[in-house]
Amino acid sequence: MLWIIAGVAVVAILVRAHKLSSTDIVLFCVIVPSIILHEISHGWVALAFGDDTAKRAGRLTLNPIAHVDPIGTIVVPALMALSGIGMFGWAKPVPVNVGKLRHPRNEGVLVALAGPATNLVLAAAAYAVFRGFGGAGTITVQGTFGALWAEVAFYFGLVNIWLAAFNLIPIPPLDGSVLFERLLPRAWWPGYLRARRYTMPLVLVLLLLNFYMNPGPLTWLYDHVFTWWAGRLGL
Repeated sequence: MLWIIAGVAVVAILVRAHKLSSTDIVLFCVIVPSIILHEISHGWVALAFGDDTAKRAGRLTLNPIAHVDPIGTIVVPALMALSGIGMFGWAKPVPVNVGKLRHPRNEGVLVALAGPATNLVLAAAAYAVFRGFGGAGTITVQGTFGALWAEVAFYFGLVNIWLAAFNLIPIPPLDGSVLFERLLPRAWWPGYLRARRYTMPLVLVLLLLNFYMNPGPLTWLYDHVFTWWAGRLGL
């Protein structure tokens, strides 16, 4: 609860310092549920295959407090917003014990891919709302959204496409690494799973590379996702 209070305080400070625009607030409001649904989907699919670890840990809930990671949900997004370089963050991963799955090597792939698949379904829903209700017609001559619902639908879809693309990068601990893991010899798999818990620095290195390169790999990926998504919506 202290971290939640700190997060609210940080947001208030950023708003007062004019470091957060209305678009930043919309992004925050769509990122949080998108990340939570991504993580919960891992736990639900794991439960369907016999692993109740996430359920026993109380993580199959839409309550955002259960998924807050102090660093990834509060500190990193706040620092990025203050520095003016965008917004990025993550929630606590939903715990999955692959060893409890009925067919670990095969069902582990489906558990991992459930997150990106959920994001793609959410993006499809955003697409249907935006196109179905004429979101493109709300664009003003200044190139901004004239209706809040259209802006929310646009960024909700964009965020979910981005989350799917980012998580499918084939490096651990991202979900896309499961395709590499499935190709490992069976004898190597237990040792790899133990080492996988300590691979988060690989993602941090990727973030650092993105800041020092111009354009960085994540910037290149985001630009392509943005262009593709805007094109699908007729913008």
